[in-house]
Amino acid sequence: MNRAIYNRLFKRCIQVSTWLALALLVFLFFVIFLNGIKGLSLDFLFEESKQFGASGGILYQIIGSLLLVFTSILLSFPIALGTAIYKSEYLKDLRFQKLTDILLYVLNGIPSVIFGLFGLIFFVNYLNTGISWFVGSIILAIMMLPTIILSSYRAIDRIPETYREHALGLGLSKWQTIMYALLPQSFKGALTGLLLAMARAIGETAPIMFIATAFSGVRYPTSLFEPISTLPTHILALSQQATNQNALNNAWAASLVLVCIVMVFSISALVIRHRIKS
Repeated sequence: MNRAIYNRLFKRCIQVSTWLALALLVFLFFVIFLNGIKGLSLDFLFEESKQFGASGGILYQIIGSLLLVFTSILLSFPIALGTAIYKSEYLKDLRFQKLTDILLYVLNGIPSVIFGLFGLIFFVNYLNTGISWFVGSIILAIMMLPTIILSSYRAIDRIPETYREHALGLGLSKWQTIMYALLPQSFKGALTGLLLAMARAIGETAPIMFIATAFSGVRYPTSLFEPISTLPTHILALSQQATNQNALNNAWAASLVLVCIVMVFSISALVIRHRIKS
């Protein structure tokens, strides 16, 4: 076989793999949509759940999920952006650069249940915080850090050196160069990483199941150290009532809502990345 045949064969294999992955994604979304659309309505979106979720809606679960994620953003984004700036502009030792990259990739690869176990032992048991939505936000913020840091760092590091030289030539100090030249140019890249991290965090169950959420009887918190209800834990609770057809229908509808929220975050990240490249 000559090189041209090998190239065509390789191209076909890549095409088959791509279409197979897309087919699986479309199939999963189609199944969720087909089963979830039956129970989806305005009442379902804007009513509270009743009978452990077997009836009613998911209003407070949506509020709880968004509260957790947006609080995690407020906690993680400044730290992640500062770390990315330090890696790009101040950390010049290649050995430490490689070490920080390794640590970030390791942190990103840790199973989510380990974060939940850490939160349970350190915050709930050792610090005696109890079941707290704020503690859950802290754990999710830690999970989000690697994605945001790496995305922000790549965006800052990709800026041509001439931007820095021109800024310094105009008499700007180091911090002024970062604030007025580098951050505006890299903001879209940082925002892309943030949205991708949000898409992952909002669907997590294991990190928050025993430290931040309650399965029923919770509306919205009035303090930092109270539990909330979220879509992932609500779906988990409903799935345990699979013999109840109403609960199963609500589980599918809640799953569709969660998938749609994740898709909004993911598509937003894709649009921003496309605009960056263009």
